[in-house]
Amino acid sequence: MLRIDRACYEAIVAHARRDHPDEACGIVAGSLGSDRPKRFIPMENAERSPTFYRFDPMEQLKVWREMDDRDEEPVIIYHSHTATEAYPSRTDVSLAAEPGAHYVLASTREPDVTEFRSYRIVDGVVTEEPVEIV
Repeated sequence: MLRIDRACYEAIVAHARRDHPDEACGIVAGSLGSDRPKRFIPMENAERSPTFYRFDPMEQLKVWREMDDRDEEPVIIYHSHTATEAYPSRTDVSLAAEPGAHYVLASTREPDVTEFRSYRIVDGVVTEEPVEIV
């Protein structure tokens, strides 16, 4: 189960809406081993695409180094889908490289409703998990 505080949830949704019609992406970092998302880090979609996202390599390196310095890890890796449901695509699954992370998708396909779902993706297997907003 993903437990996420309302501020992080709202920040992810706002980022997804702000970047629409392109996919938004980023992470929420947390203390090593805690599985508790705390620090929201919106990132640039280097592809600037409505159908694909990719972290800018230099920005990703900077963010991952900063997490190392702060004894953090990516608890949530998120991105948006702009025209489809909030379910990982084959490309999303193939690029999922953090087996301990919650992969969050926010669909902005409906103008007034944001579908928000979380998954674990390990060795190509996608498992949806409940989301609790606290």
